[in-house]
Amino acid sequence: MIRALFAAALLATVCAARAEAKDILGTVQDAGTFTILLQAVKNTGLTETLSAPGPITIFAPTDDAFAKLGPEKLKDLMKPENKEKLRNILSYHIVDGKAVSRDFLGKRLEAATIQGGSLLIDATKGVTVDNAKMVKADIIADNGFIHVIDTVVMPK
Repeated sequence: MIRALFAAALLATVCAARAEAKDILGTVQDAGTFTILLQAVKNTGLTETLSAPGPITIFAPTDDAFAKLGPEKLKDLMKPENKEKLRNILSYHIVDGKAVSRDFLGKRLEAATIQGGSLLIDATKGVTVDNAKMVKADIIADNGFIHVIDTVVMPK
C-alpha cells in the first residue's frame, strides 16, 4: 500500500514538473521582452521549428533589439510580401542542436544556422554573436537553449 502511494505521488510530481516545462516559444513568451520576435515567428511559420523536440538553440533578439532596426524597416519586414525575407533573418538566429556557453567561452568559433549561414561567436572578451552582444546565456527550455542578444543579426 505504501509503495503504491509513493509511486502515485512520484508519478504526480513528475507529471506536474513536465506540465510546467516549456518549450522555447513558451519560455520566450513568459519572459515578456520578446513580443516582436514572437510575432515574427508566427508571421513566418517558424512556430513548428521552435516547438520541435530539439535540441534547438536560438540567439533571441529582444524587443529593444528589433527597435534598433527602426520603425519603418520593422514595419516593412512584417508585411506579408516580406515573409521570406523575415524568415531568412529569423532562421539565421537558430542553430539546430545544443550550443551552450561552456562550449564557446574563451573561444572564437562559428555555429551553423538553419538558414544555411554561420554565426560568428566570439567569446574571448565578453560574448558577441556577429555584431550582437549576448546579454544573457543558457536559458533552458525543454527543447533547447535561449541566448538573449541585443541586436538583430543579419545573414551575410
